[in-house]
Amino acid sequence: MPLDHPLNEFTHRKSAAIAEACTACGACVEICPVIPHAGLSVADAPKVLEGVLSTLKSGAPLEGPAAEWAHQCDGCGKCIPACPEGINPRTMLMLANTKSAEHQSDTPILFRKMARAIRLMAAMQLAPADYRQLLQPPTTRNVPVIFYVGCNAVRTPHLLFNAMYVLDALGVDYDVMGGPAACCGIIHTKWQGDVAIGGKVTDATVQNFGGRNPEKVLSWCPSCQLHLGETLSDYQETSFDFDHVTKYLVDREDELDQLFTTPVPLRVLLHAHEGMADLGENVARILKRVPGLEVAGIAWESGYTCGGSGADRSPGLKAVKRAETIEQAKAPDVDVLVSLYHGCHAQLVSLSENENIKVVNFTDLLVRALGRTPREDVLEAGRMLKDWHAMAANVQSTLAANGTEVDTDWLADLMPELFTNAEFKGGLKAFD
Repeated sequence: MPLDHPLNEFTHRKSAAIAEACTACGACVEICPVIPHAGLSVADAPKVLEGVLSTLKSGAPLEGPAAEWAHQCDGCGKCIPACPEGINPRTMLMLANTKSAEHQSDTPILFRKMARAIRLMAAMQLAPADYRQLLQPPTTRNVPVIFYVGCNAVRTPHLLFNAMYVLDALGVDYDVMGGPAACCGIIHTKWQGDVAIGGKVTDATVQNFGGRNPEKVLSWCPSCQLHLGETLSDYQETSFDFDHVTKYLVDREDELDQLFTTPVPLRVLLHAHEGMADLGENVARILKRVPGLEVAGIAWESGYTCGGSGADRSPGLKAVKRAETIEQAKAPDVDVLVSLYHGCHAQLVSLSENENIKVVNFTDLLVRALGRTPREDVLEAGRMLKDWHAMAANVQSTLAANGTEVDTDWLADLMPELFTNAEFKGGLKAFD
């Protein structure tokens, strides 16, 4: 492999170090919840690890049991504390998937499709000034905080503006960075196997952070948090702290306690993921500060998020965990199921129609506690009705205001794929 970019050299060096440190003891396989759903058993551990280590050492594509395991890894992270050698097996599989994708990617133009879908969905929902705020960062200025929303979160912009309402209430001086132009690089690197291009994307985004001399960069997207905050945490030195926005809110929870003046009389069940348990616990802790609101518990699902990079990678395991969540949410003493991330929210809202479970995002509850009105999900009603043609016609004026012209019938045909992130499964061929 030509080391034609610093990230190539970094991943090569890190892969070699992990391969040397791993003793193939099988502890990571034994504890992995996706193993039975991938058609494997604990007895397959030697072959699984032999294949993964071979890919890390030689760069050869994953095959056989190793491929089944790595491709279904949902990022739950249970393997991390189980490793007696102190290796991060989640990072190990991220690197193995990256090396394998260099030879053969099932989604070779994923970023192109995703970027076009994001811009189109944002243009369908936002006024031009809001569109510019999320997708066209302002001229560089020194700012103490950057709210980094990543790419796919822009598909559900109302959640991001809710989060900004909370930052505004705290008096935070921040700029927003997000959209495809501010990608973290995980799609190019892990999904497409274009490590050199992924490195350039990552470098550009991190340099844009540093160019504003922030003290903190607050991420929203769990994939960005995983890629920049874990997999590439030691890739390059930075002058700022990089952490999730929920951690920042916890750090300022005493101030929020004073700002939460409006009771929100609900008993809620929080949906969260084991792979980033600290973020779920952050949200539960903040919600407990809301007057009148009671947290009945947390419905833990596997993975680090819903969606193509997380729980969707192991559909069998996800189905089991989602059934458990639904059962908990239907308990008579639960009023609302609360979502955390944008990807989770986009999936869970279907439960409102299919299971008669009311779903809201945690940011809605925080905004209500501040005495404000949460940002409206302008597409919710149409999405529930699945009247795609009516929705496509209704958004034409908003699209035009953002300089986007598309045929109504074409857009109506595309919408089912837009709302299900179909590009992560090879769909959205209209954007090929």
